[in-house]
Amino acid sequence: MMFSPEKPPSGTLRDWIDARAEDGGTAFVFPGGGNSLTWDELRTIAAGIAGSMTALGIAHGESVAIMQPNGRAAVEALFGALYGGFRVVMINLVAGQDAICYALEHSDCRFAFVGDGQMELFEKVSSGQIERLDLNAGASAPLHLVSANDHALLMYTSGTTGRPKGVVHTQSSLLAGGWTTSMAHVLTPSDRGLCVLPIYHINGLCVTVMSALVSGGSLAMCEKFSATRFWDHAGISRATWFSVVPTIISHLLHSEIDPKPETKSQLRFGRSASSALSPDVQTAFETRFGVPIIETMGLTETAAQILSNPLPPGTRKIGSPGVAVGNEVSILSSNLTPMPPGKEGEIAIRGPNVMLEYLKNPEATRDTFSSDGWLRTGDLGRQDAEGYVFVTGRLKELIIKGGENIAPREIDEALYSHPDVIEAAAFSCPCNSYGERVEAAVKMRASSVVSALDLQKICEERLGKFKCPDQIYFLDELPKGPSGKIQRLKLRERFSTSPDSSIASIAQRKNG
Repeated sequence: MMFSPEKPPSGTLRDWIDARAEDGGTAFVFPGGGNSLTWDELRTIAAGIAGSMTALGIAHGESVAIMQPNGRAAVEALFGALYGGFRVVMINLVAGQDAICYALEHSDCRFAFVGDGQMELFEKVSSGQIERLDLNAGASAPLHLVSANDHALLMYTSGTTGRPKGVVHTQSSLLAGGWTTSMAHVLTPSDRGLCVLPIYHINGLCVTVMSALVSGGSLAMCEKFSATRFWDHAGISRATWFSVVPTIISHLLHSEIDPKPETKSQLRFGRSASSALSPDVQTAFETRFGVPIIETMGLTETAAQILSNPLPPGTRKIGSPGVAVGNEVSILSSNLTPMPPGKEGEIAIRGPNVMLEYLKNPEATRDTFSSDGWLRTGDLGRQDAEGYVFVTGRLKELIIKGGENIAPREIDEALYSHPDVIEAAAFSCPCNSYGERVEAAVKMRASSVVSALDLQKICEERLGKFKCPDQIYFLDELPKGPSGKIQRLKLRERFSTSPDSSIASIAQRKNG
């Protein structure tokens, strides 16, 4: 089966796995250790696992959890469950016991694939009520019939504003997630991606794993990101592209390690998503390493990618995640009507990669979709005359100081303009005078002697005094979700004590 730039993939995941097996070639390599997999080997293993699961009495479309880090075992479990027509529940291994317990209970999981290193966690969260599955195929039974509209993936959101929501993707929308990436980046069977993001997050799962399946290429999968080994992994695996997040780009930029010339020459591009990439960081990265970074945007609810800049020599607009590829984008007003170019509103998406629903949550599902089928992202932005979207903030993260809306991103970018800043995030705290005040947290280069006052002066020069942070906290690490996205709301929770309080922190450096 070949992917077409004109229409999304038809059929089921089983169809596409079978087709790739017939085509032959390498599917996955593991530069950190582990035997590689051809598409034919993977199909045989997946079919065996699927038959064993059916023989156990696992129903068609039933939830089956995967609690494993990136690696060959996780790939086999994932493809086995998808091949068999089951609903894969990807468990975020760093979400905390409460969130994992909720996901397992809410999804009605009776079975789980569990890595050896996750057994202690599994025993705590399963309470003996969930059976661990064996990857080694046993007794087999005829496979369930599978259709394109069947549930295929259940992935839970981070739940920063309440209980996590279970995002349901069908066989069709999951394939479409790999298709949008393949189209935007012109992926071919000769391309090999480098995956350093966890596949229990939508970026790792759809952008890299599903795009390899749809494009017919291959994937080099690392257990996790390592700043000291990233370029070596890219080189030994002969990767032609990689998908990361802005914090990883910043860490690579501040590392003393450079890729070998042959590694740089084989890389067509790097891809950034999950949160806004600072223009200063992007420019510095490309200048130093000579690898173009393609800024994109995606959501769990859209099987990852919704927007992408084109590859060189196409026009990349620094500061924009690009144009819609494979789906439609619209900027909606508060009454959910389309806004003209240049006007700010809520970014909305419609297309084949959009989720089916939030599991067991019809109210949240209804609130997320407009009457004419647009999925509301919760992100604010504007679109220029050429279709490029510029994200200006997040509805739930906007700082409203004295009635004026302040987008945290513009403060982030002012902070990132200093070369010693590795991570930065602005956030709001309650204030009796203005309702909310601006604060920020940063991670600095180890040798830096920059003070909070120095950074405040930069912000004031670029943004004016009103938007300048009242406090800047120097932290060893900023809180992040599984994708590496910095969590502003957790910073707000940590540093919001009482309105107008002068917050003291042992991590804050003295002004001056």
